[in-house]
Amino acid sequence: MIILNSKKALCDYRNSLEKKGARVGFVPTMGFLHEGHLSLVRIAKENADAAIVSIFVNPTQFAPNEDLEKYPRDIHRDITLLEEVYCDALYMPSNEDIYPAGFQTYVDVNEISKYFEGESRPTHFRGVSTVVSILFNQIRPHFSVFGQKDAQQARLIQQMVKDLSMNIDVIVAPIVREKNGLAMSSRNKYLTIKEREDASIIYRTLLEGAELIKQGWDNAPEICQILINHMKGAEGAKPEYIKIVDQVNFSETGKLQKGSNYIILAACRFGFTRLIDNLIVEN
Repeated sequence: MIILNSKKALCDYRNSLEKKGARVGFVPTMGFLHEGHLSLVRIAKENADAAIVSIFVNPTQFAPNEDLEKYPRDIHRDITLLEEVYCDALYMPSNEDIYPAGFQTYVDVNEISKYFEGESRPTHFRGVSTVVSILFNQIRPHFSVFGQKDAQQARLIQQMVKDLSMNIDVIVAPIVREKNGLAMSSRNKYLTIKEREDASIIYRTLLEGAELIKQGWDNAPEICQILINHMKGAEGAKPEYIKIVDQVNFSETGKLQKGSNYIILAACRFGFTRLIDNLIVEN
C-alpha cells in the first residue's frame, strides 16, 4: 500500500493511474477504522483497479461543543487494517492540503441538510459536503463508497454529485453490525461495556418498527411514537428522535404508501455518546 502524505504526492500518484487508464474507487474516512469501513474498501477493491482511502479528521463538520480533539485516532492500527484488505493507497492530507490559508468556499446541500441530523448538528453537513467535494476534486475517483449507517450523509452526497454534475458514481453499502445488532461506529469506543449492550435497543426498536409496517400500520407519526416509548423504557437510553422518511427524497412522511420504500431513522444517547442508526423498510 502506498501512503500519500501530501496533496502533491496524491496528484503524482493519481496522474500515474490516469496514464494507465485505471478505474479508481475512493473511500473517505476519518480513521479509527472498523469492519464497517473495511467492508467499503472491499467493495472499492472489487470494482476498481485502484482503491484509495483517505483519513482526515475534518474540523469543519464538528461544532465548537463537539469532540474534535477527543475523536479516536490510531493511525498505525488503521494502516495495518488497510494493508490486510489490500488497499492500494492511503491519502492522509494535512489541514493545509484541504483548507489552505484564506479558505472561504463552502458547499451547502440546502434541503437534505436541514432536518434530523441537521437539526441536531446545524453545521455538520456543510462541513461534510465541503470536505467530500474537495476530496473528490483532488482524487478524481470514478466512484466512491459510503455506508448506509450514515443514511442522511449518503443521500446528501448523492444529491451534491447530481446537482454539481460530478461524474462520480456513489455506492451506498449495507450497515455492518456487532453481534448484538449495534451498528459499527468509531464512536462505539466511547461506550462502556454496559452501554454497548444497552445500546442494542436501537436496532431492536428499528426491527419493531419494520414489523409494525409489515403488519399494515401506515400512520408514520403513530409508529414513531410507539418506538420512542419503547426506546425510552430501555436502561440508559435517551432517544433524540425516531423518524420515517421516504427512501428516494428523504422527506418525512405521514401516511405510508404501499409499494414505497422507507427508512426508519434513529438517534439516541447512552451516557455521553450519541449514536445513530437506520433501517430500510420495503412496504
